[in-house]
Amino acid sequence: MLLASLLASWALVAKAGLWPPQVFPAPWEVADSLWAMLADGRLGSATGASLKRLILGYCLSVAIGVPIGLGIARYRVLSRLIKPVVVSLQALPSICWLPLAVLWFGLSESAIIFMVVMGSVLSVAISTEDGVHSIQPQLLQVAGTLGIRGVRFVAGVLIPGAMPGIVTGLKLGWSFAWRALMAGELLYVSGGLGQLLAAGRQALDPAQVIAVMAAIITVGVVMDRALFRTLEQGIRRRWGLQLAT
Repeated sequence: MLLASLLASWALVAKAGLWPPQVFPAPWEVADSLWAMLADGRLGSATGASLKRLILGYCLSVAIGVPIGLGIARYRVLSRLIKPVVVSLQALPSICWLPLAVLWFGLSESAIIFMVVMGSVLSVAISTEDGVHSIQPQLLQVAGTLGIRGVRFVAGVLIPGAMPGIVTGLKLGWSFAWRALMAGELLYVSGGLGQLLAAGRQALDPAQVIAVMAAIITVGVVMDRALFRTLEQGIRRRWGLQLAT
């Protein structure tokens, strides 16, 4: 209902002609642009290229962030040495990594992947640490009494016990990675959604810009609802943090 009201208001403002179409396109003009990009394959190709980079960078973030979070939570020396750095860098917007990415990697795929990793790895690490701290102390004490150590302890006790927090971190990390990717793809002609966004700006075509923005939002919402929300709800029900429906 709210979306329909917003679309109707948008159409009325565009119809009133308060701003020229070159500045404020009508909803049907955006729909035409979106359909044209779908029909000629540009949108599908760009979405595929962006998702490929996102999955690679995100998997690297998880592979790095989860061990860092576990280490910070379990070892006091790492907490004292690494946690202040992680917390400080987390306050840095991901776009701030862009100049350093260009200096280190040039205008390349590696620069974009670096942006994605730095945009998400810190939130994954912090959420993993919070998840470990939320484990009931009795569970850890029982594991110690039973002599569970090493890999068995990490894989059988620590990670399962911290899973609600880890899943929250994975969800946040995906969201931050998606935003960082769009910023990174504006670096150069990369074949992704960021390139389509930049092409619309260069062509002074606000309809294409808004259409690509709608596609970016749609992909983000679909991933959140189809994957992470389902996973998060399942984990929370299993751990008794949410009632089954």
